[in-house]
Amino acid sequence: MDIDEFAAWAATAARVKGDGGPDRERLSYLGLGLAGEAGEVVEHIKKLLRDGEEAWQPDAVADELGDLAYYWTALCVAVGRQPSDVLAASRAKIDARLAMAQSRDT
Repeated sequence: MDIDEFAAWAATAARVKGDGGPDRERLSYLGLGLAGEAGEVVEHIKKLLRDGEEAWQPDAVADELGDLAYYWTALCVAVGRQPSDVLAASRAKIDARLAMAQSRDT
């Protein structure tokens, strides 16, 4: 399954219309879900910092990252974008920043 196929499934599961319209209830649900799952990932990292490597649970982190992907991809569809296009644009933006930083460093 590629990311756009996952997004189509996630959007259906989250009852997203996919027309890019500002459905406040869906956007709120998805945005809060995304923030909550990101918080779960951060919580695992905090425990690693606080309690050391014995507290590290990479399987639990991966599980939370999957939940985060669900909300993120559904949000992409909710705003009328394919996740693959969002990722391509992000990569281009970051590549441009890295190139600019590299030119300053040389």
